[in-house]
Amino acid sequence: MKINWGTGIVLAFIGFISFILFFVVSMLMDDRTNHDLVREDYYQAEMGFQEELDAEINAQDKNAALKLVHGPEGLKLEFPQEMDPNSITGTVSFYRPSNKQLDFDLPIRLRNHYFIIPEKRLVEGRWNVKVSWQNKDESYLFRDQITY
Repeated sequence: MKINWGTGIVLAFIGFISFILFFVVSMLMDDRTNHDLVREDYYQAEMGFQEELDAEINAQDKNAALKLVHGPEGLKLEFPQEMDPNSITGTVSFYRPSNKQLDFDLPIRLRNHYFIIPEKRLVEGRWNVKVSWQNKDESYLFRDQITY
């Protein structure tokens, strides 16, 4: 049987469309390609965005920057010496962009102006760190990206 040029073009189109459909369906069904939202409560989090900006500016204006230090027992967050460690309350949030199951939050419990995150909680890779704390009715916010 001879195939003329018209039949060849139609078969080429059908083959190309079949390949694209196979590729799209296989990518949509694959478990490795999760397309999750960064946060489930995205819209509620955006409502407090101005408060976070104010807290971040407050930390910069009052020189209340934190220091992240890798130590033998884990990651050490050093708070400013001018602040009373007993009056500091807040949370430390670790966000892993590549896997939301690794995200975690810890309440701040200070010992002598520092807080230690155990090494067993941190998997190697990139982390977004967000520290939100209050001291004497003032809010502060610290953000950083680390590779552990």
